[in-house]
Amino acid sequence: MRWDNLAENTPTAPNTPDTPDPDSTGATGDVALFGTDAVTTRTFDTPEFRGITFHEVRARSILNQVPGASRMPFEWTVNPYRGCSHACVYCFARKTHSYLDLDTGLGFDTQIVVKINAPELLRRQLASRRWQGAHIAMGTNVDCYQRAEGRYRLMPGIIGALRDYANPFSILTKGTLILRDLELLKQAATVTEVGISVSVGFTDRELWRTVEPGTPSPERRLDVVRTLTDHGIGCGVLMAPVIPFLGDHPDQLRATVRAIAAAGATSVTPLVLHLRPGAREWFMAWLGREHPHLVRRYERLYAEGAYAPKWYQRRITRHVHELAREFGIGPAGRGTSRRTPVPDERPPAEPAATQLTLL
Repeated sequence: MRWDNLAENTPTAPNTPDTPDPDSTGATGDVALFGTDAVTTRTFDTPEFRGITFHEVRARSILNQVPGASRMPFEWTVNPYRGCSHACVYCFARKTHSYLDLDTGLGFDTQIVVKINAPELLRRQLASRRWQGAHIAMGTNVDCYQRAEGRYRLMPGIIGALRDYANPFSILTKGTLILRDLELLKQAATVTEVGISVSVGFTDRELWRTVEPGTPSPERRLDVVRTLTDHGIGCGVLMAPVIPFLGDHPDQLRATVRAIAAAGATSVTPLVLHLRPGAREWFMAWLGREHPHLVRRYERLYAEGAYAPKWYQRRITRHVHELAREFGIGPAGRGTSRRTPVPDERPPAEPAATQLTLL
């Protein structure tokens, strides 16, 4: 396993213009995020963690700056975990595991890096005179409310620090565990801007079981939206990913948007499946096993690169926005979810006339 390539003076895998390094140099300019002598490997013989290995590290920096050329609507992120037990076959963050010489397929799902000192480190960095109180996005790389959070409980300390420094932040998640921290979120929302978004790309249960096997069901995620809304915390939905030929039928889109509206979401933003290196190989291998008849169609659709063609993206976006208007979901900004992260697989923005946004 290669840990030393996270040093500031050691070359890492290059970033594309819109890809923030999930562990780039933080606000304090530390030389490295952690060293080999700071890694403790653990396994737990409990049903929920069987087959998963945790690499506990003491990070030297937790505030990650997004490259200036990025298209992301935020400049700073916090990622307490690397790897994700959600095991989504399409996850764009798989490539980041290769930076540590970890496998981007099954290894990404089962080899989880845990920055055990994330809360205390964040509190110290927020207190620095060099920190200007910029918005911090979480859940933009891997889910900060994945299964491991139930054991390591890093997010209460992180949210508590952001609350105490009145620092604006946003969270994107597929995890229902966020409701554990509801009281902290309510407290934070009284002193700063807090944006919450839940990812629900479809409500088809058969599709969910095969492409997102480690996640709570779409219905449970929508219950999170409903609960947050009931407690005065506006919550948007990132309808991602819309999966071509498997989740993009008009009836599927209608059922999903209807369910999102019924849950009380403040906004809905569709995002078509995006296949970057690392994710592309793993997804296509899965597709070949489960839906071999679609392989050639995917090869044609994604022949030009990681994104589906713009005409396809625009068709999905237009359809979802029409459904959103039909079911009464308005643009973001009218609720309390004022700034919500969009992950770094975001496609080029659509024209303003048809774009509902989470920002």
